[in-house]
Amino acid sequence: MNGHRLEVADVFRTHEDDFLARWGHVLSPRQRKAFADIRDCRTATFGGHVEYYDCGHRVPVYNSCSNRSCPKCQGAARAMWLAERKAELLPVQEYFHVVFTVPHQLAAVALQNAKTIYTILFRSVAETMLTIAADPKHLGAAIGFLAVLHTWGQNLHLHPHVHCVVPGGGISPDNSRWIACRRSFFLPVKVLSCFFRRRFLIRLRKAFRKGKLHFHGELESLAQPAAFESLCKNADAVDWVVYAKRPFGGPEQVLKYLARYTHRVAISNRWRMGVSPSNGKTMPMATRPRR
Repeated sequence: MNGHRLEVADVFRTHEDDFLARWGHVLSPRQRKAFADIRDCRTATFGGHVEYYDCGHRVPVYNSCSNRSCPKCQGAARAMWLAERKAELLPVQEYFHVVFTVPHQLAAVALQNAKTIYTILFRSVAETMLTIAADPKHLGAAIGFLAVLHTWGQNLHLHPHVHCVVPGGGISPDNSRWIACRRSFFLPVKVLSCFFRRRFLIRLRKAFRKGKLHFHGELESLAQPAAFESLCKNADAVDWVVYAKRPFGGPEQVLKYLARYTHRVAISNRWRMGVSPSNGKTMPMATRPRR
């Protein structure tokens, strides 16, 4: 009996020709490289090496691809990332988990302009956190925080949002003391939401004027200034979701949660048996990470 467990790479190798014939024309160079790396990971394509053990045993193994999209390569990187982040935690009484979400009206724009939009997202989040925290009406301190981008949600639909792990306080303006936030309360989410929305849309409009945004397919009409401005106004008319809460299990719990996704792809090598809705037959199905 074959002991090999079915993996994503096996699916890639088996259906590569059919997939590329149908979708190859829309794949970017980076996506093609990820496809090839996942397909060839730990095969002769990447060469190999010999691992030596104290008992004298030697094991020849193939090299990994190290692509961040590969489900085989992220376990060790995830453990290292988690250990490094835990070492950075401050000995303070409270930490907070803050999440900034981009409204669905702009999600598709992010999909076609990932580098530009996610740069805007991170800069807007940073400016919002630092500015509101420094305001004497709120905390009146200089803070630091860790921010991690998630681009998809539990249902694997596009859902850009940023998770922040923040100590409950900061350094006073004269750098002489630690200013702690109120018990179980960090910053007002409505104030964060309004400031975040305003700064994001200012940067978004500026990027459009400088020609940094590109649209194709169903979004092609947004290349026209009037259509793009209408999109911005619609986004400005809705509430932008900002979540802020003290993590029940402490900052370590949030870091463990984030570590599952910073080095893990949407479709993993963990498989279960499911039923195809098209023909009712039992078939292996890839499972996604839990959210």
